[in-house]
This record gives sequence, C-alpha cells and structure tokens, in this order.
Amino acid sequence: MAEHGAETREERHARRRAARRDERRALKNAEETAQKSAANSDEMHADEPSTVSAGKSVHPGLKAVLEFGPIIGFFVAYLMYKDDVFVVAGTEYTGFVAVTAAFIPIFLLGIGALWFLTGRLARMQAVTAVLLIVFGGLSIWFNDPKFFKMIPSAVYLLFTVILGIGLLRGQSWLKFVMEEMMPLKDKGWMILTKRVTLLFFLSAVANEVVWRTQSEEFWVYFETFAMPVVIFVFFMAQTRLFATYATMNPSDKKT
Repeated sequence: MAEHGAETREERHARRRAARRDERRALKNAEETAQKSAANSDEMHADEPSTVSAGKSVHPGLKAVLEFGPIIGFFVAYLMYKDDVFVVAGTEYTGFVAVTAAFIPIFLLGIGALWFLTGRLARMQAVTAVLLIVFGGLSIWFNDPKFFKMIPSAVYLLFTVILGIGLLRGQSWLKFVMEEMMPLKDKGWMILTKRVTLLFFLSAVANEVVWRTQSEEFWVYFETFAMPVVIFVFFMAQTRLFATYATMNPSDKKT
C-alpha cells in the first residue's frame, strides 16, 4: 500500500508538472499570436491614410501664390483705386473700403484652396480668416477703414495673450505649432517663445501707432513690406539659438 501510495503521489506530481508545462506553452503561444496579430495590423494600417496626417505636399510656387497672392493683389488694387470713389446702393465707398470688400473673399478662397490641396490649415491662417471676416465686415458695414487696419493688431495681441498664458504655465505653446519645422530642446522653445511673444506685442503696438498717426497709404506700405521684413529679420537673428538648442532626434528633445 505504501508503494502504491508513493506511486500515486509521484503520478500526481508528474501530472502537475505536465500541467504547468502545458500552461507555460499555452501562454507562450498566446504571446506569439498576439505579436503576430499586432504586426499584421500595423502592416494593414501602414497602407491606409492616417487620420492625423502631416498634410499633402503642394508645389512651393503654388503655395506661395495662394498665401501671398491675395496680399500682393490688395496692394496693387489699392494703388490703382485709392483715389476713386465707388457708389453702391446710393452709398459712397472710398477706394480702400472697396478694395477691402474685394480682398476678403479672395483671401478666403486662397486659404480654402490651400486647405483643400494640403489637407491642413495653419492655426494663424484660420485665426486671421476669422478676424478678417469680423473686422473687414465691420469696415464695410460702417464704411470705415479703421476696423480693417485693426486686424493686424488683433492678430498680434491674440497670439501674445495665448503664448503669454502658456509661459505663465511654464509651457511653450509655440512648440505645439512649430515643432515640426524647428526641432528644439525644451529650453530653446521657452527662450524662443518669450522672444516671439515680445515680437507680437511690439508688432501690435507698432501697427496701432502707424495707422493712428500716419497716412492710409503709409500704413498699406508698412503692413505689406515693412512687417514681413521685420519678421524675417527677427527669425534670421535667432540663428544662434537654433544652432545651440537644435535636436536631431526625438530623444534629444528631452535632454
């Protein structure tokens, strides 16, 4: 009986060992199956368009025409019709207001075409479009060009406030918008955000001073040529910052 009982215990232990081996084998097979399924899923999704796309490419020349064409068109049209008066439904409109009325739909068509072709729309373009509709519409409705001249100030101040709130929270919200174009370390983004915030604030002040103290024609030249040059020179002056805090891969961004 003892031998029989000992054999029974050995058989029991053997069955338990076999069960544990089978369990480990089953778990291993399940892990391999899950890994294969994930790999197959990745392969299938790689062929599908991503819902968060980086945007379709568009010819740089066409992109420049859609972005800057309406602005250049506004400038040329203003020079042609600045001294003219247009009568619509018995109301007289200066050349500036008339050109503004034509510029708004052309600008919206331009960014709409850019959105359609690239699949994305820059946040600043979207904000500018909304403010253009609001302030440009007010200029036409009240037949007063000052509302249109306030648009740059409104855009600059809005982004000053937005970036300023981010800085108060210890964050660079500029990084959220421009990270793909300029990969920088976090410290670099904070420095650049502070400088850009100051640039936007000073640009708003400059616009307000110019349109309130200078002639209408001077303001048109200022916004068409002077401000783009100022912004270009500003970013060129950040070359040293870009070189100091540039990152070459995602892991560097955390250093």
